[in-house]
Amino acid sequence: MRVCRVGCGRLMVTHMVIARGGGIPGTGIRRSPFAFVLAALVVVAAACGPSAPPTPNPDGSVNLRIGFTASRTGSLEVTSLKQVKGLETWAADVRAAGGIHLADGRVLMPQLVSYDDESRTDRVQALYQKLINTDRVDVLVSPYSSGLIKAAAVVSEQNGKVMITAGGADDATMSQGFTGIYQVYTPASAYLEGAIDLALALDPTIHRIAIVNEKDAFSTSVADAAGPYATAKGLEVVLDEGYDSGTTDFGPFLNKIAAASPDAIIGGGHLADGQTLARQLTEKQVPARFVALLVAPPDPTFAKIGDAALGVVGPSQWEPSVGYSAEAAAALGIPYVGPTVAEFTAAYKAATGAAPTYHAAGGYAAGLVLAAAIERAGSTDTAAVEQALDGLDVMTFFGHLRFSGDQRTHGKQIAHQMVYVQWQRAVDGTLHTVVVWPQEAATVAAQLRTTP
Repeated sequence: MRVCRVGCGRLMVTHMVIARGGGIPGTGIRRSPFAFVLAALVVVAAACGPSAPPTPNPDGSVNLRIGFTASRTGSLEVTSLKQVKGLETWAADVRAAGGIHLADGRVLMPQLVSYDDESRTDRVQALYQKLINTDRVDVLVSPYSSGLIKAAAVVSEQNGKVMITAGGADDATMSQGFTGIYQVYTPASAYLEGAIDLALALDPTIHRIAIVNEKDAFSTSVADAAGPYATAKGLEVVLDEGYDSGTTDFGPFLNKIAAASPDAIIGGGHLADGQTLARQLTEKQVPARFVALLVAPPDPTFAKIGDAALGVVGPSQWEPSVGYSAEAAAALGIPYVGPTVAEFTAAYKAATGAAPTYHAAGGYAAGLVLAAAIERAGSTDTAAVEQALDGLDVMTFFGHLRFSGDQRTHGKQIAHQMVYVQWQRAVDGTLHTVVVWPQEAATVAAQLRTTP
């Protein structure tokens, strides 16, 4: 193992190996319905100059260099690393399956090349330039969060690279006419539409709604779309206001919410502020009957706030209980690619010892999309991969995935749908999440929120 510290970070090259068998055409993955056995080797390699032309591996394959940054430190560390572990699990599966097989007989092995962006936009811009121009990666995956993705997307597009974005749903990034940026997540504009529908289905007497959100790009996009949607559904928006990122004392803000007397509160931002806001809503005894917050509720650590979590709803890009399957794909007339929901969940647990969240699922799905497109393109040529992505219409364990072909919104996700979870008390008294919306995906009926 060799480590070289350079001015913009430490290069992380990750190889992961997983014992598996079987096969899935069109995905670069062969699988079996049996248990996964995972072993991982993380190599910290030097980044001291331009990379040499690809050298065949002993088995004759060639490395497919996939570049990205991760927030290994900073405010986005927890969720970013879950996304990374999902991508690493995908890479492990592909390597164990024998690589991505192209029509001309070449075999590509995924090699992940990444730096710590420290959750900082300025580092993202510099590091993606380095990944492209110094490390000579073939394709890119985005960092986590809409703000960092926006910075990475500009660099990727300027350099003519394909980048799959996971961990970001900001509509603005995907409305700039980019040609090589492709979004896995449901766009932010649709994040809370289902929560509004759920609130009205749960209690038709809900009329007054407060929209409160973190003032970052992603959360603002969600709130900007939720207001008009709520109004169109006959609701009165009694408060629509943002709070600064990093807010820890919501006291003055909660006074405004309480004074507005909303029946429902929607909004939020990310994990830390979402936990704090939900806890202080309970402490302040704000009597809203329905609360839906972004990002935080689907994360298992939301349970740390105890009873303050009860009744809180959150939109999720994916949950382990979703029913996406080959049969569901057949009903839509589209192919199913990749592992089943159960297989992905088992592989991730074997790799990390933890259950996957949607952040991890999104990272794995980004890899699936890349593999499917490259295999169909028969090449890593940018134009060929973009053409394959433009025509991709598939179902995966993560859900239905298809990209906009419109010139202005090119690459925007147009098929994937959100699911909504709620914290409820299990029979044994413990707190847990259940899927409550949409109705066809619900595992348990939703409940109104109560306050002490």
